[in-house]
Amino acid sequence: MNFSYWENKELIGENDVVIIGSGITGLSTAIHLKRKSPSLKVLILERGILPWGASTKNAGFACFGSLGEVLDDLQNTSLDEIVRLIESRNAGLNALIKLLGEDAIDFQLNGGFELFRPNQKEEYIACLDRMDDLNNVLRKEFGGSVYSKEERNFGFEGVIGIIKNQYEGQVDTGKMMKAYLDLARREGVNIINGAEVTQYSSTESGVELEINNNLTIKTGKLVICSNGFAKQFLNEDVEPARAQVLITKPIPNLPLKGTFHYDKGYYYFRNIHNRVLFGGGRNLDFKGENTTEMECTEQVINKLKDILSNVILPNTNYEVDYHWAGIMGVGDNKEPIIKEVGNNILCAVRLGGMGVALGTMVGKEAAKKVIG
Repeated sequence: MNFSYWENKELIGENDVVIIGSGITGLSTAIHLKRKSPSLKVLILERGILPWGASTKNAGFACFGSLGEVLDDLQNTSLDEIVRLIESRNAGLNALIKLLGEDAIDFQLNGGFELFRPNQKEEYIACLDRMDDLNNVLRKEFGGSVYSKEERNFGFEGVIGIIKNQYEGQVDTGKMMKAYLDLARREGVNIINGAEVTQYSSTESGVELEINNNLTIKTGKLVICSNGFAKQFLNEDVEPARAQVLITKPIPNLPLKGTFHYDKGYYYFRNIHNRVLFGGGRNLDFKGENTTEMECTEQVINKLKDILSNVILPNTNYEVDYHWAGIMGVGDNKEPIIKEVGNNILCAVRLGGMGVALGTMVGKEAAKKVIG
């Protein structure tokens, strides 16, 4: 199959840069390429009818790490590395807000809250013991104490303590991605959906890609921003990790406002107006959730419903409206991978479930590497 003259001339043709993936990282890469060099012909290829990994399916947490998550990371990572990662996540959130604007993404700084149940008493005490030390370390970045003991209970059942992160916020994921797609198109980025890259190879003049097994596209440079789906292209430390999420129907007088974490971040929930969005449970079956399949499982959804009924919304009548799944890109190291992986080929992947926080800056850094 061949493209028409018109398709080659205006829609496909010879490209300066092709990006695989139209999620946050891919769109940010494209936008920053066009802003640095407006004459570049930049094409994004997206396998789905929408960004198909986690960018349009995430919970909309504008976060950089709860205290329990930070202490857990300190078991395998130095404090200096953790601080650098938190700083980069915060810088990424600020870059996202600067690029798209608070109103466009419905950014709300309602705070983040970490729950501890009776079986986590030792962890809760450890967090309280280390809280002042970590606040002192992070004060330079944030200008005040990040973590504090929260006195409100929010109506939870069986919760022995809550720690607040005053600098954590939330965004409307749908509005954010619409704003990102609109901005990319205004900058002159060409985006083609339903275009699955099945293979690619370096050539003397750049890179040649095969699309949907029967079409060929040529480009000067290729940037792989497919995150959780990157394993098919890369021999790097990045694996798919499925995230399952449910949302309730509207609940009158919902007492929740903010973003909430539980069990080292493996469970997370928030309010969306008067609904509860609740996701997580990957730790129930790490092997099974190491997949690119977008289906929800009975095991995880039932666990989410159990916690929702017995901890988050006890004695509250509610109905689950529907549920979905997204695919994150994770690895042994939580630092994103931004590097050359071949002649004229780069990657910007492994956002580690922090795509909202990291994606904009990762894309900006990838664009710098492309232009040199």
